[in-house]
This record gives sequence, structure tokens and C-alpha cells, in this order.
Amino acid sequence: MTLSLHRGLAAALLSATLLVSVSAASAETTIRRGNGGEPQTLDQAHISIDVEGFVVRDLFEGLTIYDPTGKVVPGTAESWTVSDDGTVYTFKIRENAKWSNGDPVTADDFVYSWTRLLNPDEAAEYAFMLHPVKGAKAYNTKTGDVAGVGLKAIDAKTLEVTLERPTPYFLQLATHYTAIPVHKGNIEQFGKDFTKPGNMISNGAYVLTGFVAGGEITAAKNPNYWDAANVKIDKVVYTLTEDMPATQRMFEAGELDVVYQFQADQLDFLTEKLGADQIKVAPNLATYYYVFDNRTPPFDDVRVRTALSMAVDRDFLSEKIFTNSYLPSYAFVPPGMEGYTPVPVEWSSMDQLDREDKAKELLKEAGYGEGGKPLKIDIRYNTSENHKKVATAVADMWKAIGVEVTMQNLDVKSHYAYLQEGGIFQVARAGWAADYADPENFLSLLTSENATFNYGHWKNADYDALMKQSYAETDPAKRMEVLQKAEALMAKEQPVSPFLNNGSLWLVNRKVKGFENNAVNEHLTKYLSIE
Repeated sequence: MTLSLHRGLAAALLSATLLVSVSAASAETTIRRGNGGEPQTLDQAHISIDVEGFVVRDLFEGLTIYDPTGKVVPGTAESWTVSDDGTVYTFKIRENAKWSNGDPVTADDFVYSWTRLLNPDEAAEYAFMLHPVKGAKAYNTKTGDVAGVGLKAIDAKTLEVTLERPTPYFLQLATHYTAIPVHKGNIEQFGKDFTKPGNMISNGAYVLTGFVAGGEITAAKNPNYWDAANVKIDKVVYTLTEDMPATQRMFEAGELDVVYQFQADQLDFLTEKLGADQIKVAPNLATYYYVFDNRTPPFDDVRVRTALSMAVDRDFLSEKIFTNSYLPSYAFVPPGMEGYTPVPVEWSSMDQLDREDKAKELLKEAGYGEGGKPLKIDIRYNTSENHKKVATAVADMWKAIGVEVTMQNLDVKSHYAYLQEGGIFQVARAGWAADYADPENFLSLLTSENATFNYGHWKNADYDALMKQSYAETDPAKRMEVLQKAEALMAKEQPVSPFLNNGSLWLVNRKVKGFENNAVNEHLTKYLSIE
């Protein structure tokens, strides 16, 4: 009887253990990501900021993607070849690449998606990214037709892309939002509503399941994704608030596993409190800058723009607000581009006190300040504790040279929508992170034809001519020299005032594995896991 009781107890314990093991194995794994802000849209033809990209790149996948280290690797395309002259790329799309509804992903999907984005009627803000494709710019600017665009589906799984000229960063460009495919039938059925949960058909690691404005976005693992077997996380919840103190508290309470952006001046405090292993700070190919609205006085005067730029103490911003996680910058193009040396402003080596004196002189020459007209400036910035602190510091620096300053802020999607749609302003905070590691990606923002991202509407014929010359130059070294001339001209004119080279700031719970710092600040959920 005693032996029988022991056997029964052992059997019961074994059964309970197996039940717990099966339950643990089948439990849904969820990661909660503090997204840093709310997307304006999830339509690849109209997204333009990082908080949109973090979500869209989990839902959709281009021909190429970034791995955890920031290296370009095969995505939906398993391989590619390049012609000897560097102008024809032939991509082989994976046989098992499927849409979330089970349809195969084909070469025609990319032809459709890219031409949809280039269609001038679509008015895609980022269409210029595909201009290296032969005939793309002509079609996009209504000087050519779609038949002249260098996109061809050789067969269902082979895509041929012909470029206007060799483009060394083209594989990086292929990772971009603009190069992400959309499902033709999905667009035809729902139109603009294809981005809604329940409507959207995607080809990435995840499928959109919910979108509560001002709250959160949810996504579930896509069982039809070609690499689904290696996707460890079943559900992603993106919290959309821009409130950094709130997301820091949520992280500390275990309510968020990953948080994009925290109060940079608390870096040392957070490192001590949370542990260095949960703080991720990495330099980016990115620039933090203020832009002047060049359309209206007094910002159409180079003396005023230069004076305001000179008065900003970049060392103070770097040390006191960003705890040296962002570094002082006097050039628009960030360092780290192969073969290129950024061109700083001529006065970058001046002492800050001397700069302030010179700034006052320039304002006086322009008719402002002591003995002249009062200069009143309104600074616009997108909601963020870091941006608020920068704006407050800059306001104090400008007050020191006799300028009256007010400030206003909007949420990130409204702020950038206003700038991209041509809204009138005086001075606005902006930032740009490299879409590809080439100085052209920054310098092209300030051409007169870039109506979307040339927020200050600066126009300079000589600058436009230099940029045009760079596109025609096939010798790599000479091309970089032309781009340096363009940056030198821009630095002299100061249509924008670069302040800092950005760093990416993340809080990452130590139970999250697979998160690595990289210069492109891309962290696909498909590479992450929860320990």
C-alpha cells in the first residue's frame, strides 16, 4: 500500500510537471516597445520618420534589410547580381516569400509598389529616394511616363532594376520605406484604408492587429512569413506616447521591455539606477538641427541666420542636456561616411564668447538689436523632454544677444506634417538620420526641388547646380569633392543650423536578447527574443 501511494504520487507529480511544461511552451511571448511617438500613417508611400519606420519595418519587408549590427543582408530577395557597369541589379525573390494572406510575393509586387510611389498623383513625400532608378525622376516629375521606368519582372520571382547611373548605396536604399512592397489587391480593395487592422496584408514578420490612436499599436506573428520558424516573439505592442518620464517609469515597473528615447540628462542617473547593461547608447549617422524659414524676413537675411547659429553653444547642449551622448556639430553631414569629410562652418574654431560678440555685430548690421528693431523669434519643436530642454537653452542663448524668444510644441506627427506641408514658421527643430551612408542623402534635402524636406524653402541656384553636377560625376573621389563644395556653400549661407550629431538612446530590459547598437538605429523585432 505504501509503495502504491508513492507510485501514485510520483505519477501525479509527473503529470503536473508535464502540464506546466506544455503550458510554458505554448504561452504567447509578447514584447512591449515604447515607440517614441505615434505614426502619421503606415502607408509606405507617405511615412517619413523613425517612429513610423519602427512599426512598418516589422510589418513589411523589402528586397534587403538591416541585420542587428546594421549590415545590409538579404530580405525578401535571397540573392542578387550586379552588372559590370553597376547599373543593372537583378534580384531573385525567395520562393517561399508570401503575403500574410498566403499569396506569393512576386517581382510584379515590387514593380507595382515602386511605380505607385513614383506616380505624381500619389504625391509621395519620399519619392525622390527612388530617383536613381532609370526614368523614375522623369515619371515622378511629369516629364516622362511609367513605361520609361527601369523596373521589369523577368518572371514571377526575378526583378530587374536598371539605374540611371552607378549608385553605390543602392542596396542600402532597397532597405528603405520607399522600397517596401504593398499588396496590389489590398490597395485596390480598400484604397487608403488598407492600413487599418483587419484590412492590411503585409509580407513581413508581423501582421497588424490593432491601432488605437494615442494609445498603442499591436501586431501578431505572421505565420506565412518566409522566416517565421526563427521569429521568437509572438506579439508586439508599440506604446505610442512621447512622454519620456512616463515611459521611463513604465520601463522601471516592467510594463515596457524596450523604450526608444529617454531624458538624456538623466543618463548617469539611469545607468546607476538600472544598470549599464539596460542602457543602450550608440552614435548615429544623424544630425540634430534647427531650420530657418527662409521665405520671410528676417530669416531671408544670411546675417541673421548666421548670427543665430553662432550664438548657440553646442558644447553646452552636448554636455548638459545629452550627457555627451550627442556630440557638438558644425557641419550638416555627420562624420562616418566613407570617402567623405564633412565641411564645418568657417567660425567653428572661434571661442563661444567671441561668437556671441560677432553675432551681435551681424544682427546690428541687419538692423536688429541695440539701436535697431527688436527681433522676436518663435521656436517650434516636437514634444519631447530633450527637445524642450534644447529649445529652452537655445532661447537663453539668443536672449543673450538681444533676441526675444517664445516657444511652442506639437506632437511628433503633427510637427513634421506641418513642416512637410509647407506651413509658415520662424525657427523649427528638425533631425535627419541617414537612409543610406552617403552625404547626398543629407545634402539633397536642401535642393530647391525638394519641396517636402527642404522645410525652410531655401533656394540657391549655385547649390542646385553643384548637386546636379554630383549626380553626373561617375568618378567617386571627384563626386565627393563636388558634394563638399555644395556643403561649403550651404555652411556659408546657413539655411539650417546644425547643432549635434545624434546618438540613439534606448532602454532595453536585460531579458530582451538580440538587441545590438548600430549606426542606422534599426532594431527589427524579428531578431529579438525574451529570455
